[in-house]
Amino acid sequence: MTNIGIIGANGRMGKMLIQAVQQNPQTTLTGAIERTGSTLIGVDAGELVNIGNIGVQLVDDLSQVIDKIDVLIDFSLPQSTEKNLEICAKQGVNMVIGTTGLSDAQNELVKQMSEKIAIVYAGNYSTGVNLSLKLLEIAGRAFGDTADVEVIEAHHKHKIDAPSGTAYMMAQAVADARGQNLKDVAVYGREGQTGERQTGSIGIHAIRGGEIVGDHTVMFIADGEIVEITHKARDRMTFATGAVRASVWVAEQPSGLFDMQDVLELKG
Repeated sequence: MTNIGIIGANGRMGKMLIQAVQQNPQTTLTGAIERTGSTLIGVDAGELVNIGNIGVQLVDDLSQVIDKIDVLIDFSLPQSTEKNLEICAKQGVNMVIGTTGLSDAQNELVKQMSEKIAIVYAGNYSTGVNLSLKLLEIAGRAFGDTADVEVIEAHHKHKIDAPSGTAYMMAQAVADARGQNLKDVAVYGREGQTGERQTGSIGIHAIRGGEIVGDHTVMFIADGEIVEITHKARDRMTFATGAVRASVWVAEQPSGLFDMQDVLELKG
């Protein structure tokens, strides 16, 4: 059994992660962490998802339960993830990170900490999205610069960062396949006198509204034909079950930085 700790247990994703951990026969929940000052501290985690008492009370400090867990799942905010990295690295607890919006410095910290512990860090944990990344790699190599590429993502109105981590992953997959540095070719939206489209650029656009779980489309627009690779998420539980699957996998790794492609054995 893999003992799992969850950051932000009362959040939308946190609750789904609790359910996913309880449904997976290879995992058990041994830590549920909420923000300091939450009125739910001390409440049993099972009560959050209406499954009754499971013997795991919410705490407001990761250090209180760090010795009880094998893997920490962190879908929180960049500042919180930064602190959790330090604690987990010190205690030898592996991590599954789904936090988006990390700065360059924070991404570098993830790399540094992966020399001490094993970390799966992905912008999206669904099987379908990661299969799409493989298809994008193939399409990027096949088209090269002969097709204009546009990435379009749509999410619910509550999402606080843009573009999504998945959109970055998809754009990065294409850029890598074409031998490009994404920072050099990315164009985020367009407004005003933009001039003609630059060959090799990758457009990235974000839509926000309603309760869209997560839609992503990458268009390869060539002369005479258009290829679209699209993934539409209809239930957030797919992300939670993927993260728990990654937790079971990463628990067996000594150290290193991995992504969901490694977990699903899609590389190579």
